[in-house]
Amino acid sequence: MKTPIRQADRHVEAVLAALDVLECFLAKPGLSTNEIMQATGFTRNRVMRLTGTLTHRGCLMADPATGAFSIGPKIFALGKVFERNRLILSMVRPVLRDITLKTGESATFHVREGSERVVLAREEGTHAIRHATSEGQRKDLHTGAAGKVILAYSPEEVVETVLAKTGLPKRTATTITDKNRLLKELEIVRNQGKAISKGESESDVFAMAAPVLDNGQELVGALSISGPSSRFTRQIRKSCEEVLLADAMKLSRQLGWRQPGR
Repeated sequence: MKTPIRQADRHVEAVLAALDVLECFLAKPGLSTNEIMQATGFTRNRVMRLTGTLTHRGCLMADPATGAFSIGPKIFALGKVFERNRLILSMVRPVLRDITLKTGESATFHVREGSERVVLAREEGTHAIRHATSEGQRKDLHTGAAGKVILAYSPEEVVETVLAKTGLPKRTATTITDKNRLLKELEIVRNQGKAISKGESESDVFAMAAPVLDNGQELVGALSISGPSSRFTRQIRKSCEEVLLADAMKLSRQLGWRQPGR
């Protein structure tokens, strides 16, 4: 019987070869075709195909005078994203722990990635029954408090693209699937500086979220508190909201945000 291939063992040879080419530049910033051939063991034709593709996508740059290759702007941009995420994570994790310590509920930080939101960081609540999710998990942008915050503070063209691409799939009985209703909800979120959801993304889960902004008044991500709907009485919602808004503002200020006019 044929042994099944684990997902972790699946590889695309062309992608691995392209990565081999890129890794050559860890040793030297500028390389000729011959040098890449020597470093990888690939044939000239293969190196030319790979470097041509990588150059076309901005991962490499070719010097028109010498023909030598160097790392392109796309790799630099990805590196900056990595650096920024590491910086953000170092600031976010203490804030998430503070929220959980004060409220007992799970705290999460979400960022937009394409037409979805991703759980960048997570701190588990202290209650025996709590909302379970994991770092790296992807969710809709039109559902849940964090999704609505991210959409509400994204440029209009991003909102239109997301709405057109996703089609607002229904996840629960209370998911907002009407475009006009969602746009009105996003306006309310912008006006109030916060969002709540009751079972919109997952049944019986209550969540609230607030935006985290940077020094350019741009959205960095959404800070969120979530837990079983039955536990979120009016009094608990109020106390959790106070903690959430205070920590969202604290994190925004750490990232350089200043209230307009001050």
